[in-house]
Amino acid sequence: MDIASEAIQSMLVKFKSERKWTLQALAQLSEEDIIWSATPESNSIANLVSHIRGCVHSRIETIYYDIPDTRDRDKEFEPGLRLSHEEAYHMAAEAFDIIIQYLEHLQAHPELLLSRPFINRPPLTYSQVDNETTVLNLMIAMVREVHYHTGQIIYAAKIRKGQLEWQYD
Repeated sequence: MDIASEAIQSMLVKFKSERKWTLQALAQLSEEDIIWSATPESNSIANLVSHIRGCVHSRIETIYYDIPDTRDRDKEFEPGLRLSHEEAYHMAAEAFDIIIQYLEHLQAHPELLLSRPFINRPPLTYSQVDNETTVLNLMIAMVREVHYHTGQIIYAAKIRKGQLEWQYD
């Protein structure tokens, strides 16, 4: 297996695992848990899920589906953002499904890993990637970003629920 295929496979395993644990945590929460934040300045699980979904939209859907970036990043972090339990769960599942689908596409086309998909697009406005970034750098940034925020989601879920129940398979 070449390095590109190995990197893609490693990311695919990572995101499938993140999906599993995040959705299991979300399934155990109430709507009140999802909109709760530790302090007025803290993000709620609703904010974090919304942010993950926004990142997936602006970083993956725009290149994979060639759709315009309509992300409203400020709204993702609005204090008091309300999502129902179903909305939060669906939004998280959808974000992970898009990431996994894109990685499966890359598995079939590993030569795309070093491509620069944003090179001929309007300037990007977020700091993690710029128009010169490669798909590899983009996906490495996504691994870091999503893992960071799913850790926050699971931590907040544990604060709210105490012990969470996990299904290992």
